[in-house]
Amino acid sequence: MIMMCVGGILALVLTMLFGIPYIDLMKKKMCGQFIREVAPEAHAKKAGTPTTGGVFIIAAILIASIVTLLLAQKLNNYSWIILVTTLLFALLGYKDDSLKLKRKNNQGLTAKTKLILQIIISLIPAIYMFKTGGSMIHFGTLYIQLGFFYPIFAAFVIIASSNAFNLTDGLDGLASASGVPVFFGLAALASLTHRPEIGIIAAVAVGALMGFLKYNKPKAQIFMGDTGSLALGGLMGTLAVIGKFELYFAIIAGLFVIEALSVIIQVVHFKITGERFFKMAPLHHHYELCGDSEEMIVKRFAFVSMLFALLGVLLASGGRLIW
Repeated sequence: MIMMCVGGILALVLTMLFGIPYIDLMKKKMCGQFIREVAPEAHAKKAGTPTTGGVFIIAAILIASIVTLLLAQKLNNYSWIILVTTLLFALLGYKDDSLKLKRKNNQGLTAKTKLILQIIISLIPAIYMFKTGGSMIHFGTLYIQLGFFYPIFAAFVIIASSNAFNLTDGLDGLASASGVPVFFGLAALASLTHRPEIGIIAAVAVGALMGFLKYNKPKAQIFMGDTGSLALGGLMGTLAVIGKFELYFAIIAGLFVIEALSVIIQVVHFKITGERFFKMAPLHHHYELCGDSEEMIVKRFAFVSMLFALLGVLLASGGRLIW
């Protein structure tokens, strides 16, 4: 518990310290966000806002995690798998962001290329867990042995998490504020199951996101970009896989699941009927077009995310909150 707090505070401080010079650097280089033409009209004013803020978020997470894990003497193979996977997702996201900045539009890597690279990265923790005997999933008293299918399942969890976080990163502060309860819930599950290395990294992510909110809350001074969203989503999923919380994670990250499902529903419904189910997907854009302010949407979504995280932890603990 103490080392989790140390890691979270260290990440918070590092993120806030790294943010100021990085934002200044991006402004000098004119590395601003390009807004999609299909985005709500209100987003046009955000064009030019510095992006790739995920660089200093992930840097803070990696540094704070390694330092804290070393102090706690918990820098083991599981920790390295989590951190390396996060770094690789960040590099993937940075490549995507870099192409958008270079081309001066919102077209980065192709969806096919991005998915292939996500599969390759996610298979690292998936195969590692399979090789170390972690091919069983459980929910309460229900245990399911997936055997050779486990790497596919684990990779799906990580990829889905990465993309869901990316989809949710559409309003100032939304992904960060909604992500804090999820990582907090993962830290709680790690504490319940006596996995200090996972708890420390999850707590570090909480601190980093809270630090980033200083710069990303409305009106955002910088966006995390795919560098941050793909990496943070990948980190969430990887923590769940390494910690064996896969099924509980679907509840804890319920807000992100809903955001992803809203896109699927929109696409399927449009193909079948030729009409949109929502005014715009993901779901946060629907509420935006309904007239709700960004601040109100962020507060509501963060609150719902907190409820999902609390529900997941309560179910995992059998109704007993233990920290």
